[in-house]
Amino acid sequence: MTFARLTLPALLLALSACAPDVGEGRVAATVSEPAPTTEAAAPTGRVLALDVGASTVHALGAKITATHPIAFDRWEGQLRAEGSELTSVEVTIHMDSLRADIEDLTAHLKKADFFDVETFPTSRFASTSIVAKPGVDGATHEVTGNLTMHGQTQRLTFPATVSQTDGAMTASTEFVIDRQDFGIAYPGMPDDLIQDSVALTIELVGR
Repeated sequence: MTFARLTLPALLLALSACAPDVGEGRVAATVSEPAPTTEAAAPTGRVLALDVGASTVHALGAKITATHPIAFDRWEGQLRAEGSELTSVEVTIHMDSLRADIEDLTAHLKKADFFDVETFPTSRFASTSIVAKPGVDGATHEVTGNLTMHGQTQRLTFPATVSQTDGAMTASTEFVIDRQDFGIAYPGMPDDLIQDSVALTIELVGR
C-alpha cells in the first residue's frame, strides 16, 4: 500500500480509519502458470450435482477505509468422487450476479474498472488434482486447478476440507488471491486505495 499521492490531512484520516489487511490470518493460494490443457487428465468418478441452495461462493475485498463482502447469486458446477474421495471440482460463476454490500459498489464492480462483466461474463475454476494432505484449520486436502477470471487464467493451489454426511459430499475452503494476477488493476481513489488481496470463501455441497 502506498500513500505517496495523499495530502497530509488525507493521510492522517487514512491512518486513523484503516481497514484490516484482507490477507492477514488467511492462507494465500500458490499461483503458477496454468498447465497446457493437453496435460490435464480427464476427470474421473461419479458426478455429484452441486446443491446450489446449500452451497455458497463469497468474496471479501477492502480499501483503506472499509471492507466489502461480495456474494455471487448465480453459478453452477459439479463435484466428482470415487468412493469417499473427491476427485474433481468444476464451478462456473455468472459474474453479473455479483452483489456487494453497497448498491453503487455492485454497479462499479461490474464495469471495466473491475470485472468488466459485459466482456467477461463468467469466471471458471476446474481442478487438475486433488490430494489428501492435512493443512491449517483442519484442512484435509490440497486442491490445484485453473481459475479463469477477467479473461486471464492462473493455476492455483490451496487447502480444502472435504467431508461426507447423509449422502452429500462437502468441500469447503478459504484462501486469498491477488487481483493483479488477473489483470484487475484499478487502484481506487488516491485517498482510499484498494487492497490487492481478495479473500474467497467457498462451500460446495454435492449430492
